Amino acid sequence: MPETTLEPIDIPVLGMTCASCVGRVEKAIKAVPGVASAAVNLAAERAHVELADPGRTPAVIEAIRKVGYEPLERSIELKVAGMTCASCVGRVERALRAAPGVISAQVNLATERAQVQVLEGTDLGALTAAVAKAGYDARPTAEATPELADREREAREAEIEGLKRNVIIAATATAPLFLVEMGRHFVPGVHHWLAGAIGEQPWRLASFALAAFVLFGPGLRFYRKGVPNLVRRTPDMNSLVVLGASAALLYSVVATFAPGLLPAGADHIYYEAAAVIVTLILVGRLFEAQAKGRTSEAIKRLMTLQAKTARVEREGVALEVLIGEVRVGDLVLVRPGERIPVDGEVVGGGSFVDESMITGEPIPVEKAAGAAVVGGTVNKTGAIRFRATKVGAATMLSQIVRMVEAAQGAKLPIQALVDQVTSWFVPAVIGIAMLTFAVWLLFGASPALSFALVNAVAVLIIACPCAMGLATPTSIMVGTGKAAELGILFRRGEALQSLRDVQVVAFDKTGTLTLGRPALTDLQVTVGRNEAEVLRLVAAVEASSEHPVAQAIVDAAKSRELSIPPAEDFQSIPGFGVAAQVEGRTVEVGADRYMTRLGISVAAVSAEAERLARQAKTPLYAAIDGELAAIIAVADPVKATTAAALQALHAQGLKVVMITGDNARTANAVAEQLGLDDVVAEVLPDGKVVAVRDLQARFGRLAFVGDGVNDAPALAAADVGIAMGAGTDIAIESADVVLMRSDLRGVASALALSRAVLRNIRQNLVWAFGYNVVLIPVAAGALYPAFGLLLSPMVAAGAMALSSVSVLTNALRLRAFRDAAFQGARP
Repeated sequence: MPETTLEPIDIPVLGMTCASCVGRVEKAIKAVPGVASAAVNLAAERAHVELADPGRTPAVIEAIRKVGYEPLERSIELKVAGMTCASCVGRVERALRAAPGVISAQVNLATERAQVQVLEGTDLGALTAAVAKAGYDARPTAEATPELADREREAREAEIEGLKRNVIIAATATAPLFLVEMGRHFVPGVHHWLAGAIGEQPWRLASFALAAFVLFGPGLRFYRKGVPNLVRRTPDMNSLVVLGASAALLYSVVATFAPGLLPAGADHIYYEAAAVIVTLILVGRLFEAQAKGRTSEAIKRLMTLQAKTARVEREGVALEVLIGEVRVGDLVLVRPGERIPVDGEVVGGGSFVDESMITGEPIPVEKAAGAAVVGGTVNKTGAIRFRATKVGAATMLSQIVRMVEAAQGAKLPIQALVDQVTSWFVPAVIGIAMLTFAVWLLFGASPALSFALVNAVAVLIIACPCAMGLATPTSIMVGTGKAAELGILFRRGEALQSLRDVQVVAFDKTGTLTLGRPALTDLQVTVGRNEAEVLRLVAAVEASSEHPVAQAIVDAAKSRELSIPPAEDFQSIPGFGVAAQVEGRTVEVGADRYMTRLGISVAAVSAEAERLARQAKTPLYAAIDGELAAIIAVADPVKATTAAALQALHAQGLKVVMITGDNARTANAVAEQLGLDDVVAEVLPDGKVVAVRDLQARFGRLAFVGDGVNDAPALAAADVGIAMGAGTDIAIESADVVLMRSDLRGVASALALSRAVLRNIRQNLVWAFGYNVVLIPVAAGALYPAFGLLLSPMVAAGAMALSSVSVLTNALRLRAFRDAAFQGARP
């Protein structure tokens, strides 16, 4: 039976405030038929859903709304060409409704327009492709392609502005209540002045009006979410705020309007407590929203790299079109200083392109006909013309953004404990508050009812499920964002936790530890010869050969800016070498057996040849006019940064091993040069898997680093597979982590960052759980019998507001993570 293909969609969800919200949204989504899995991230405010049936998207949206949260969506308009009748309309509508992320679609035959309601972030390319598959041509209109980053920023800014407004209004109304009540308690004479100037009952009425305004004005947001959740018997943090503030308000209302219902001496009012609770929690929400915005800055920066328009050539005319309208095969024109809009291949012109966003290399790369260009990079000098090969979601930049978003939305195994605790946390807090009220009412000091109310309200207010819900996802978001800045892409967020426990790192050799191509490493000329002259003549002969070794010698001559003369009468002797006439001189290059065949002795350089062979280099000999002129060595050289990377891994206490299909002599020479702990040589791709299993049994958890092509089995078998992206090959399905730059120091950076993120998560969890474990009993009055100490609901509100902000601030410290691999030490 064929496997069902799952369609992933990401849904931005507004209104979630705590871990209870996350659990509620996940439960609602999973209950929808056709949903295979759902994971909700509080910090990112996103739900990642995998659907067996993409057409179930509207049902998922409705399920989220039913539990009180708002999916972020937008309306787009498509121009649809080729429709001729009502059946065409039906086909296009069905095609659109089946596309991932589409909530509804309506097509108008007369205007040839489709109005499509989609989830924010839905790829327009997927919609046009769905229409194309149905046999029609669709293009987004100018209004259809606002930047996702812009829209999310606008939504975040609107939320922050709304909170600022509410905080100002609430603080203005709360200030008189707070100042007067504090004055009455701590400043002698204020109580008598108030009674004489205003009167006790008029002040109570004024206090009621101010407190009610705060609760049902700026504080109405808590009631809108908290009350429905109480009715559904799925309380969240909003519910706790509603219960606490409402209890203080209602008690005060009874004390104001029907004091006879209360025991003697218990007719106290707590209007200021109710108002201050709401105001302080609004302040906490404001700080939280601002901090959340900073956790996703890495994604925002990536999104700003995308050009918004492109200049394409169609039917000989250059047109400025929106980036969403660029199609595969379009000829794209880019002028100096412009950002390259999509991926493609240069067909005309020449320039230097700044690719530092991909490779990390600050030096611009020359681009001529046939060269690949990547969307988001910057054209520096000349004008180029290229053919678009990847557009929309297929571009490399889009793949990077998706990888980072996927990693940021991941749930680490450590989150399972948090989910278990938070599933019963809020109901447990309500139970503790009720128990606190009962104990104080039955056994508390007089007036017992007042003490019972104050302490129960303090318990409700001080509990903070927000901090527990934010502890893990905020650290993951900031950590994976920082990794992206360092050129490290986590394809699976779980690899963050897996990397922390790695004990041994195994490397492929060719293309990973080494450059992966031969290069000239040594050139020793015989007595009386000039090195540059010999290299120039040898390169002239090798220029006519297509052998990789020949190319290495030619490249070496070019790098020294030597002029390479033309060669005549070139001949290649398979298994021996090559020969040609250069500037009237006979030049012969090859192995020692070629020199023997020519009758030329190599005894003068035999010691040097042995030394080179021990270093796993291939010695070649050059003869000019029948006399030995030089010994040349060509090898696959170790990358310049490899030694520093391995030193950094050793400094972190890790074993470093090489697994290669190369011969044992070459492998051992490289291992000795780099100081590796172990070598497994002469293995085929399947043999690498066996080697990985053996190393895991000997050393423990293992990370394998390879080029992602013939190393795929080993990458999949390792506990963590790390692929060298080599700039453009980043979509390597067998790896958990991709290094965008061909610099192995990124491996040590990834390991160090993994430990830093997990350490940060542990700190957040200790704070979040410890805060609640310690302060809930204090709020209940646990210190009163021994020390006579009680916690004011106002202090509880302030502490609760600071709790979430503390977790977010701690997570944001990861932005200052230093690239320890380049320091060669543990962070």
